[in-house]
Amino acid sequence: MNSENTQPDSKESTNAHTDESSYPRAGLPRRLAALLYDGFLVFAMWMFIGYAMLGIFGTDSNQVVEGVVQTDSVVSTLTFLLMVASSSGFYLWFWTRGGQTLGMISWRLKAVSFDDRPMSVRQGIIRFFSAWPAFWLAGIGYFWLYLDKNNDALHDKLSETKVILMPKGHKPFEKKTP
Repeated sequence: MNSENTQPDSKESTNAHTDESSYPRAGLPRRLAALLYDGFLVFAMWMFIGYAMLGIFGTDSNQVVEGVVQTDSVVSTLTFLLMVASSSGFYLWFWTRGGQTLGMISWRLKAVSFDDRPMSVRQGIIRFFSAWPAFWLAGIGYFWLYLDKNNDALHDKLSETKVILMPKGHKPFEKKTP
């Protein structure tokens, strides 16, 4: 920006999009750290859902039978669906609006499509639902980034997205002018 006016220099505005394409891909330790940070937030949402379900259905939907807690199957299924909807909504909201969850902001990561555009809802859904097995099957989908020439995890490939490492001066909430 020029100090004399509030309009960005033409060089800055044209390089904003191309600079991002040259950022390196994020490594596994940073990705897992951001996932841990986001996990705390998602867990808090799940706790709220559980508390709300308890408030709605009461304790009568749970009972102890021979030392094992048994939950009504309808309540259990509804709770599970709300947990999936809330966690997928959390990630889709952040990924499609700026490419960064709160954990990703902390670790300077950003998820974008291969062509450096914001992730589409379709890409986010594919990414979210392919990342779960990538993680829970002994992390094989995440370790894929050590085999990939671009350092992409398996769910990156499937969703045609990438996770890049932003520079230290990156301001995630700053609007970029075209």
